[in-house]
Amino acid sequence: MVISMETSAVAILKKGEGRLLKAGGLWIFDNEIDAIRGTCADSGIAAEKAVRDGVYRNGDIVNVEDFDGYPMGKGFINLNSKIRIRMMTRVADQKIDEEFLRMRVRDAWEYRKKTVDISSCRIIFGEADFLPGLVVDKFSDVLVVQSLALGIDRYKETIIGMLKTTMAEDGITIRGVYERSDAKEREKEGMTRVTGFLGEEFDTRVPIVENGVKYIVDVKDGQKTGFFLDQKYNRLAIQKLCKDAKVLDCFTHTGSFALNAGIAGAKSVLGVDASKLAVEQAAENAALNGLSETVRFQCEDVFELLPKLIEQGEQYDVVILDPPAFTKSRSSIKNAVKGYREINLRGMKLVKDGGYLATCSCSHFMDYELFTRTIGEAARGAHKRLRQVEFRTQSPDHPILWSAGESYYLKFYIFQVCSASFP
Repeated sequence: MVISMETSAVAILKKGEGRLLKAGGLWIFDNEIDAIRGTCADSGIAAEKAVRDGVYRNGDIVNVEDFDGYPMGKGFINLNSKIRIRMMTRVADQKIDEEFLRMRVRDAWEYRKKTVDISSCRIIFGEADFLPGLVVDKFSDVLVVQSLALGIDRYKETIIGMLKTTMAEDGITIRGVYERSDAKEREKEGMTRVTGFLGEEFDTRVPIVENGVKYIVDVKDGQKTGFFLDQKYNRLAIQKLCKDAKVLDCFTHTGSFALNAGIAGAKSVLGVDASKLAVEQAAENAALNGLSETVRFQCEDVFELLPKLIEQGEQYDVVILDPPAFTKSRSSIKNAVKGYREINLRGMKLVKDGGYLATCSCSHFMDYELFTRTIGEAARGAHKRLRQVEFRTQSPDHPILWSAGESYYLKFYIFQVCSASFP
């Protein structure tokens, strides 16, 4: 059962603040709060006393009011975090209880059933599913949970139980749950990083099939929650370009774009990544799909390899650039722009006239306008003309909640690349 963490404490916004909240966002920052009616006490305070006296603990639910007393809803408070309150509801008299959580879980699952292939998908995407700070991915019959906020952390096992029950109604049995709450964000919430099984242990190398490609997902030691589900339909989009093509896949990780090219009938595919472990896993995935002869992998720094390939006169029908986020803060955007400009410039030089470039950024801070402008600068530097084929974002199981900018992070372009003399 869920123990209610609601209190009678009230956070009061400063006059003119809460603009993000009023526009539909779910975060209230520390500098937006004028005062808190209530006392933050040690964790030993009984729930009854908290409700009676307005005493609260970090992670408890408080009421939120505008400067003039207008009720704004309820959310988790955490004095350790600059994101002081994460909203759970905008309805002031809505009770945050087991039924409330069950509604959120069911809504998230029903949305995935309508929008994506649910064999493997993200089921809960934090704020975009109105369960702030919580991520749950489904890989076949295994769930991976990542809890990044103190308030939601207390609910995670209850929510997982509800998810299992909800999916069972559709005939889906979950055989195991693994927690990957090892992100640095937890430290900003005053929490330690944790990983491990939630329930019985199981084999953490999980076989999945996506877009007709087989993978082994390492939910224990793989990146993030084990596999990047957000690129699912972007990987599918490049298949139609790759038949009989010579393909270069940069930052291949465990080979997902490379393998989609291979299964689509590419003549040859080279996947490159600086991680030896990732390259080993990619080669294993290639063998799993019977593509070892067509798709090969190389462990090397992409920034060092691309100039060598240009010098050697290599040309590809398709070049794919799927780098990690070059920036995770506003302060490092300038260096990130340089990185994106360099790899796109060099990537374009490696595309033969009339060939294709797929390029993306997974950094929230590298927004659409800046990313687009940077690609344009790279094209001018490479003396190339770009003809846009399509622009895409993350898979629908990672929904973009307008006014919650952090939920929109993946930008994905496909271009035809032409020299000044083509066609």
